[in-house]
Amino acid sequence: MSESYTPMTPPPSYAPPTTSGPDAPEMSTPETLANIFFEPGRTFEALRARPRFVVATLLTAAMFLLFTVLVFQKINYNDMVRAAIESSPQTAQMTDEQKERAIEMQSGPIFKTLAYAGPVISIFLVLAVGAGIYLLGTMAMGKAMTYQQALAVWAYSSFPPVVLMMLANIIILFVNPPDVSEAATATRGLVHANLSLLVNRTEQPVLATLLGTFDLFKIYGLFLAAIGLQKIARLSAGAAWTVVIVITLIGALVAVIFAAVMGQPMA
Repeated sequence: MSESYTPMTPPPSYAPPTTSGPDAPEMSTPETLANIFFEPGRTFEALRARPRFVVATLLTAAMFLLFTVLVFQKINYNDMVRAAIESSPQTAQMTDEQKERAIEMQSGPIFKTLAYAGPVISIFLVLAVGAGIYLLGTMAMGKAMTYQQALAVWAYSSFPPVVLMMLANIIILFVNPPDVSEAATATRGLVHANLSLLVNRTEQPVLATLLGTFDLFKIYGLFLAAIGLQKIARLSAGAAWTVVIVITLIGALVAVIFAAVMGQPMA
């Protein structure tokens, strides 16, 4: 009796996302930094083939550091510390002696160094976490991309809004310098391109945070992120916008919770 042999078919293997395509435009790093403002779609196509994020992130960090240096040149750092502590709801129950000790401690070299380095460090942390969240969001939509590609989406969707925001902040700093109390409470710069201007930020920190979460610069960044996810992860427009909106809403919820706990606006 003869037996027929049927070869076993191996299970399909996972195919990692491709990083190149026959029609992907080639761009140098300077070209991607310039073209992301004018041709975001083509730029993200080029970044899909050759994902990059280091230079864009370093420039973003440099702009935050430059703005911090300029602020401390225009406004005395120790005066800002005093204004922040005296206006904080968390120190309302402190005695004058306790406030003076807190002011003395935060005016020291360690806290001053953190004031310079904090925004820069946070940029790299947000980049690492944000890219991971984009990666998970893409997987939830049934698509895939590499972590390096996700880093490119986050870095390049953040770069143009930061450039415009920092330029606006620097212009305002020199044209209409803020007073000490305003500078001490400006957690995200001097420009508020959102509806938080309609409420008293000190008296209504939660509402100010909620309204400040969705400003023009952030919307611009979300628009670029959605394009990036479409081009790099091959998501549909609806899926890409779902990912960025859900992530934004989660971030807004976290900011509102912190504002409620700390009694200070977080946007």
